[in-house]
Amino acid sequence: MDSTNTSGFRVEPDTGEGAGPENFLSGRRALVTGAASGIGRACAATLAAAGAHVYVVDRAAEPAKAVAEEVGGTALVVDLSDPEAVDGLPDDADIVVNNAGLQHVAPVHDFPPERFTLIQRVMVEAPFRIIRRTLPHMYGQQWGRIVNVSSVHGVRASPFKSAYVAAKHALEGLSKVVAIEGAPHGVTSNCLNPGYVRTPLVEEQIAAQAAAHGIPAQDVVEQVMLERSAIKRLLEPDEVAQAALWLCSPHSGYVTGTSLLLDGGWTAH
Repeated sequence: MDSTNTSGFRVEPDTGEGAGPENFLSGRRALVTGAASGIGRACAATLAAAGAHVYVVDRAAEPAKAVAEEVGGTALVVDLSDPEAVDGLPDDADIVVNNAGLQHVAPVHDFPPERFTLIQRVMVEAPFRIIRRTLPHMYGQQWGRIVNVSSVHGVRASPFKSAYVAAKHALEGLSKVVAIEGAPHGVTSNCLNPGYVRTPLVEEQIAAQAAAHGIPAQDVVEQVMLERSAIKRLLEPDEVAQAALWLCSPHSGYVTGTSLLLDGGWTAH
C-alpha cells in the first residue's frame, strides 16, 4: 500500500505483519469527522486500538490535536462547511466515518434558512465529497468501509428539527446508493442510528431544558429525551464506536446498505 496521496499527506502504514484479532485494522487508514469529542472521539480511539492510523478531522484545533496525540493519529483542522477545505482532505482512507453534525431547534416557519443550509452542507454535502474523494482508492484495492453516523432521526421525525431530520434522511439515501455502487468493488456502506448519546451536545441540551422547565436534569433525560425509548438511559459514545468497529471487521463483509438501530427500542413502538 502506497503511503502517499494526492493531497500531499503522508502516513507510513503498519505492514500488518503479525496482525491478530486485536489489531485487525493494522495498516489501514481511517478518516473520522467530528473526531475531537463525543462519538467521533470514541470512534477514533476504538479504530486506533484495532491498529488503524486515524485522521482526526475537526474544526476545533486544540481538541483535535489532543485526540490525535492520544491515539497516535493525524489531526486535520477543517471546517466541513467549506467545500474547498473538504476537498483538501486525504483521499487514501480505507475507512471513512462520517460523524460530524450540528443541531438547531425551531419550528419550520421560524427556521433560519441560512442555518438550514449550513446543516445540509456539513451533514450531507461534506460526507458526499469525502466519499466521492476516497472511493477510487477503496475501489483500487477492492476493500473499503463507509460508516455514516446517522440517527434514529434518519428513520423517524421529531418536531422543530427540520434541518437535522432532513439531513439524516438524506445521509441514509446517500449511504444506500454507495452500498449498491460499491458492492462489486469490496466496499460496504452502512448507517449507525443511535438515539440520544451522552455527548457534550446532548449534555448542553439537558442543562438548557432543565433550566427552561424548572425540573431536575434527570427528569429531562427520562421524561423528554427517553420518553420513546424502552431502555431508560443515554447511549454511551463507546457503544456507538464498537458498532462502527464491527462494521469494519471481517465478520460484517456481507452487511451493506443497512441502518443499524441503536435506539433502545425507540422504533419498536
